[in-house]
Amino acid sequence: MKINKYWCGLLILGMTLLACKPKKQEEAQNNKKEMSFKKGSFGYDREFLKEQYKGTIVLESHDKKSSIILSPELQGRVMTSTLNGAEGMSFGWLNYDLISSKETKEHFNPTGGEERFWLGPEGGQFSIYFSKDKSFEFENWYVPTAIDTEEFKVIGKNENSVAFQKKMNLVNYTGTKFNIDVQREVTILSKEQIKESLQLESDDFLSVAYETKNIVKNIGDKAWEKDSGLLSIWLLSMMTPSPEVTVVAPIKVGSESEKGIKVNDNYFGKVADDRLKSTDQNVFFKADGKSRGKIGFSPLRATEFIGSYDAQNKVLTILQIQEPKAEDKYVNSAWELQDDPYSGDALNSYNDGPLEDGSQMGPFYELESSSPALALVPGESYNHTQRMYHFKSSKEVLNQISKQILKVSIDEIEAVF
Repeated sequence: MKINKYWCGLLILGMTLLACKPKKQEEAQNNKKEMSFKKGSFGYDREFLKEQYKGTIVLESHDKKSSIILSPELQGRVMTSTLNGAEGMSFGWLNYDLISSKETKEHFNPTGGEERFWLGPEGGQFSIYFSKDKSFEFENWYVPTAIDTEEFKVIGKNENSVAFQKKMNLVNYTGTKFNIDVQREVTILSKEQIKESLQLESDDFLSVAYETKNIVKNIGDKAWEKDSGLLSIWLLSMMTPSPEVTVVAPIKVGSESEKGIKVNDNYFGKVADDRLKSTDQNVFFKADGKSRGKIGFSPLRATEFIGSYDAQNKVLTILQIQEPKAEDKYVNSAWELQDDPYSGDALNSYNDGPLEDGSQMGPFYELESSSPALALVPGESYNHTQRMYHFKSSKEVLNQISKQILKVSIDEIEAVF
């Protein structure tokens, strides 16, 4: 039977349209998906991270308001969190360009994330970031791959928490070898747990909070000793800034002769006076992502808390650890051969800013905590636990929380800079 060219053309056209329809529908769905959430929202980051990392894990409250995102591929780090669902603000800073490029950088892969697991010290004769006898310059600084690009194994999971594990072998600047087993458990906290942990009276707030337990075990056959170098657990939290973020650190009251300096601001050169201020019981640091600087607090000054207030977004953030003991020693991360390699800080904050050439990684700011230096015998372990809280509420309620935890009111924080 002869088929008319006209009908043949229509048949081919129809088949083509049928074949194209699912593709066009798929493209439309993808476009809709791309436009579902605004950049800066938790929903945007959730979809982005699920697309980039197959192992991405989301933990959320029953009402789906409070959520956190975890990545086994990135050492079990907390990538970001929110207190108001998919449309809510995403608190963790992410390096979208680096993540989507799939590039692996030579020295350090700054993918971002609201809490990442590292080990100290960074500099000095016991550094694990510099090879033996190399000068303390950036060209010789390398983040160990075990805490930079290697995946942590998921060893347990339920609706509220995920447990990760990683074994690693590291060598410090002096040549000391460390055989380590790391276990990290991340748990999203309920509002009841938040109230109990911080002993809060009111529950009239939106919140998201999580706890990370970070256990380091010496699985080698030699004790870790001060003279050959000790390690520390180091947690760094990269946050999205606004022009109105102020870091607040309550400090132990006392004279310099008794407690030492209130704050160490000599990491990257002295912080400008208009960005760092202090009272007898608080230190304030402008953390707008516009000027590079870092501050730290010794175990003689540090309390169990450091936090920040974002006056633009009306968000109060609290980081909590076990209160440092005055007699505890902390590793020194200064990039030099040190007279005292155990004179480091327990709590830190970093503000990102342009480098001399005008380039900038962020902008972001960081809240950081460290464990004491770990003198572990074979088979011994140490757990460094950190809790991170974000609150949004009326100024009255945020005032109550801030005065109780940070020893200063929201109005006083807003008036500092």
